[in-house]
Amino acid sequence: MSNTNSSTVFYRTLNVEGLEIFYREAGPEGAPTILLLHGFPSSSHMFRNLIPLLAGEYHVVAPDLPGYGESSAPPVNGFEYSFEQFATVTDKFVEKLNLSSYALYLSDIGASVGFHLAVMHPERVTAMIVQNADAYVEAINKEFLKTGLLDYWGDRNEKNARVLLNWLLTIEGTKWHYLHGVRDPSKISPDSWVIDQAYQDRPGNKDIQLEILYNAKRNLDAYAHWQEYFRRQQPPMLVAWGKNDGIFTVAGAELFKRDIPSAEIHLLDTGHFALEEELDRIGSLMQEFLDRTIKNK
Repeated sequence: MSNTNSSTVFYRTLNVEGLEIFYREAGPEGAPTILLLHGFPSSSHMFRNLIPLLAGEYHVVAPDLPGYGESSAPPVNGFEYSFEQFATVTDKFVEKLNLSSYALYLSDIGASVGFHLAVMHPERVTAMIVQNADAYVEAINKEFLKTGLLDYWGDRNEKNARVLLNWLLTIEGTKWHYLHGVRDPSKISPDSWVIDQAYQDRPGNKDIQLEILYNAKRNLDAYAHWQEYFRRQQPPMLVAWGKNDGIFTVAGAELFKRDIPSAEIHLLDTGHFALEEELDRIGSLMQEFLDRTIKNK
C-alpha cells in the first residue's frame, strides 16, 4: 500500500490463486490492521461508511469473498464454496498483502470465515469485533431456520431449494435482512439491498448462494473448535450486536462471555445489518476498544 492520504479509500483487486479478490483499503502504512469480513448477502459495501471512521489511525482492509461483490464468482463446479475454503483464500489474500497481524471485524458469514482463519493462525489475531454472527448453536434463531434453510440442510432437493429461491434469495428476502428489527426504516438506504440483489441476480450466482447456504450447516460442527480457540487464546473481544436481528439471537451475543469472560457486550436497538442504523455508535465503540487494546501494541 502506498497512499499518502489516509482518509482516501482505495478500490483494488488482488489475484489469489487465479481468483480476482476485490478489496477496499484505507489508512496509514504501518498502522495496526483491521480486516473487515462481510456478511450475507452483502459485500465490502457494508463497510463503506465505517472505513472512513477508522482510517485516520488504522490500516483498514475489506475484501469481497468469492461469489460476492466484485470478486471472482467461478461456477459451483469450479470452486468449493465452503467456509473452510473461504478461510483458505482469505489466508492467502492476507499473506499476499504481507499482513502479519490484524484485528477482525466479523459479521454473519464473514464471522464463520474469520473464526476458521483465527483457528488456523491464532498468533495473527490482535482483537475481534463481533457483530451478529454465530459461534454457538443457541445463536441461530429457530424461526429463521423454518423459512426453508433447515429443510434444505436435511434434504438438498429441488423442492427445498425452490423455497429459498422464492424468498431468501429474492429482493424481498434481501430487503428483510436490512429492515427487520430496525427502529426507523427511513434511516436505511435502499441502495444496500438493491446493490446486493443485483449481484445475486447475475447468471449462476443463485447456484453459488445455494451452495454456500447448504455448506453453512458444517459450521455447527466447527463451533466446538471455535469455542476452544476462545478459551485458549482469550482474544480481546468487542461484541456490538443488533438485538432485534431475526437471524441471530441475543443469547448468541451473550454466550461469548462464557468462553471469554473479558468480552465486552453491547446490545443495540437495531437489526441484522447494525451498521446501517448504528454506524456512529459502533464506530465509537470500536475506536475506544481498539485504542485501548491494539493501538500501541
